[in-house]
Amino acid sequence: MLPLAKNALSFKGFRSIQRTMTRQSHQKWAPDFHDKYGNAILASGATFCVAGCMDIYKKLIQKCL
Repeated sequence: MLPLAKNALSFKGFRSIQRTMTRQSHQKWAPDFHDKYGNAILASGATFCVAGCMDIYKKLIQKCL
C-alpha cells in the first residue's frame, strides 16, 4: 500500500466512521418509508410523466395537421 494511502486510512476520522458503521450494522433492520412505498411512487411518477408526454405529443400532432 502506498504511504499516502496508508496515512489516509489511519486518519482518526476514518476509524470513527468505521466504528459507527460497525455499530449500525448490528441494529435490527426495519423497513422505512422508501422501502414500503418506493416502488409505488416510482411507478406512479413514471405513469404521470408518460401521460404528460403523450398529451403534449397529441397536441403537437393536432396542431401540425
